[in-house]
Amino acid sequence: MKRTQRLLSLSSLLLFSLSLMAQSVPGRLAVTQEPTPNLGQLKTRLIAYHDCLRPRGCYVPDLNRQSDLAIAYLQRRVARVKPGEKLALVLDIDETALSNWDEEAQDDFGYIANDWNVWVEKKQAAPIAGTLRLYNEAQKHNVAVFFITGRSAAQTSATMENLNAAGYHDWTGLAMRGPHPSGQTTAEYKSGERRKIVEAGYRIVLNVGDQMSDLTGSPHAELSVKLPNPFYYIP
Repeated sequence: MKRTQRLLSLSSLLLFSLSLMAQSVPGRLAVTQEPTPNLGQLKTRLIAYHDCLRPRGCYVPDLNRQSDLAIAYLQRRVARVKPGEKLALVLDIDETALSNWDEEAQDDFGYIANDWNVWVEKKQAAPIAGTLRLYNEAQKHNVAVFFITGRSAAQTSATMENLNAAGYHDWTGLAMRGPHPSGQTTAEYKSGERRKIVEAGYRIVLNVGDQMSDLTGSPHAELSVKLPNPFYYIP
C-alpha cells in the first residue's frame, strides 16, 4: 500500500513538472518586428549609464572628457588673443551648466510642465562639475560668459539664484526665452542670441550645450562642444 502511494506521488510530481515545462518552453515562438527598442529596457540602461563610473561609456566621465577638451581649447585660445579682442564663452543651462537629474528621475524621463516649473522654482539643480571648471577657467582669463537657455523669461529670478548657488558668478549675459514667433525653432532662437553677442563686438570661441539645437545655426563658435544627454531631446 505504501509503495503504491509512493509511486502515485512520484507520478503526480512528474506530471506536474512536465506541465510547468510545457508552459515555460513553447514549441514555437512568433515575434513581431517592433519599430524601436523596448522603452522599459532603455530607461534601465539610461539609469545605469548615469550612475556608472567606468572611465568610458559612463555619463560623468563622458561629461568630463568633453569639458576637458573645451578647457584645453580655451587655454590655447587665450594664449594667442589679439590686442583688443573680446573673447566669449556661450553656455546652455539645463544638462550643460546645471543638472536636473532628480526631476528627470522623479518623472520617469517624462516632461510634465507643472513638475518642471515647480522644480525650477526650488532652485536646487546641481552644477555640472566639468562645466563649472570650464566657467572658472574662462573667468580666470577674463573671457566673457553668456548663458543662453530655453527656460521661460518668467523663470529668470529663480534661474539666476540657482546659478549663483551652484557656483556660477559674475557672468556677462543671460538670455531667457520670452514670447517668440510661432514656429521659431530652438536653434533659430539660440543662434539669434549668439548673433547679438557677435554684434556687441565679441568673438565666440566656445559654445557648449547638450543638444545639437544649442550649437547649430549661424554664427557658430570657433569650437562647438556637444555634451552627452541621452535622457531627452530638444529639436
